[in-house]
Amino acid sequence: MKNATTLLMMAALAVVAAQAQEQNDKLGRTPIRHVLLLSIDGMHAVDFLNCSKGISGVNNGAPYCPQLAALATTGVNYVAASTSRPSDSFPGLMSIVTGATPRTMGIYYDVGYDRSLDAPAKTTGNGVAAGSCTPNGTPTGSEAEYEEGIDLDQSKVNGGAPGAALTDGGIASIDPTRLPRDPKAGCAPVFPWNFVRTNTIFGVIHAAGGYTAWSDKHPSYSSVAGPGGNTVDDYYSPEINSLVVGLPGVTTPSGMGCSTVPDPTQTGAWTDSFKNIQCYDTLKVTAILNQIDGKTHNGKKAQMPVIFGMNFQAVSVGQKLIEKNVATGGYLDGTGTPTPELLNEIEYVDASIGQMVDELKDRGEYQSTLIIVTAKHGQSPIDPKRYFPVPGPNNNNGTSPATLLAGANLIPFVQSPLNPTGIGPTEDDVSLLWLTDSSKTEEAVSILEAHPVHIGAGEIFFGSALAMIFNKPGLPPSGDPRTPDIIVAPNVGVTYTGSSAKLMEHGGFSHDDTNVMMLVSNAKLASGSVHAAVETNQVAPTILKELGLDPNNLDGVRLEGTAVLPGLGLQ
Repeated sequence: MKNATTLLMMAALAVVAAQAQEQNDKLGRTPIRHVLLLSIDGMHAVDFLNCSKGISGVNNGAPYCPQLAALATTGVNYVAASTSRPSDSFPGLMSIVTGATPRTMGIYYDVGYDRSLDAPAKTTGNGVAAGSCTPNGTPTGSEAEYEEGIDLDQSKVNGGAPGAALTDGGIASIDPTRLPRDPKAGCAPVFPWNFVRTNTIFGVIHAAGGYTAWSDKHPSYSSVAGPGGNTVDDYYSPEINSLVVGLPGVTTPSGMGCSTVPDPTQTGAWTDSFKNIQCYDTLKVTAILNQIDGKTHNGKKAQMPVIFGMNFQAVSVGQKLIEKNVATGGYLDGTGTPTPELLNEIEYVDASIGQMVDELKDRGEYQSTLIIVTAKHGQSPIDPKRYFPVPGPNNNNGTSPATLLAGANLIPFVQSPLNPTGIGPTEDDVSLLWLTDSSKTEEAVSILEAHPVHIGAGEIFFGSALAMIFNKPGLPPSGDPRTPDIIVAPNVGVTYTGSSAKLMEHGGFSHDDTNVMMLVSNAKLASGSVHAAVETNQVAPTILKELGLDPNNLDGVRLEGTAVLPGLGLQ
């Protein structure tokens, strides 16, 4: 006779099965009932090759990402996958979930400029100054910040949301008075989800009756919901740029406890420490494990999502961080041999994904789940000998493009490096330049071209060359208010920074910035590699197709003709 515990377990499994069948009936009746979407921010295609096959001098030549390697035995590896350009986290993420590129979805960076908007009612935490807005009046243009600066309190992991648990602010931590305002809409604040011009996979799946979830690094990345919002049923976003605190009950896969801060010398931000970042990422890993178990991210009763996932920050930190008096991350050479610090971060992420796979198997959902592992962006340069900061820690390595143009009064003051309290220019290993007057573009370019060595210029995109990639800059109806007037893609290795705490960066157009891993895995797939060029925006229509939904439900697919990924054949 079965005991009470066994009967309860059988009843619980019956409920789960009924919920899964109900969702499957509403969707496309395909073998794939769930999609787990993971971004290992910074993870290059060569990183995955090295860690899954093994390289000399690391882990005795054996693979050092065995969990990812195991997924590849029933998966397709896209070795020539490219991210969005620019390769910033914000457009990188939104490209993955919309099927669009920046020209269509209107996302260029998490800190950009929009000529059609007005300043926020309150100065943001990062220095976008408050200003005026006249309903239905002529816009003055505004910085559009969608990162930690729009939190109620960016120093807190919960973003300062009233009454929120330690790590659990979510969209309630967004301060509407710190958002840019739209004069055409009566000066209403533009929430992250409404800043996106195209819909997302979350919107399509939610409309089809699917339960949806996502976890990311800022409350502002609730942009994944798409226009109108309210399409992500369970959104979790502990603020990554908050002050570091102990996380009771959190333990990493290696057994490192996080109840007290593992690295108390670095408490200014989670990204300042090789150890602390693992505690931060484990918050989101726990959310995924809960969701696989049919719970919300914080353990309340729910159902297993049709689409869910998260981003990992650990590898990105391992690649770029120089932690003073501790260690230097990154690579030992141009072939991608990781330093011990980066190796540890890759092993951490791999073990965390292993926990997710084990949980899927324990729940009997492994075969019905499509697992997609990719990255919002890469990181450049892989070869440490190529890194060249401009102007550099000692301010003697040249001048950034924005600094040159600011001296000529050609860029908005909010973006000017000469503004002592402003948020600063949109520059990493790329420079996006919005001018105060687009008619002066050629004048600005002539200044830049007169100082190619100072700015480390590789290519300068403007005019017709820019219009081949993006919409023409300007105001409607003749131009796009979000397109930069000029984009400077510097030589490989050049990064516009004065920091002494990093040795790589992302955002640019280079191979190391954009060539990321992309693995699509399911128990029914045969192992294979696709060498044809693909883009991360092809993930979105692929997800819909494998769930039995029409990829053409995505605006980005219809407008850009985005194809599904080749070589899968699950249906």
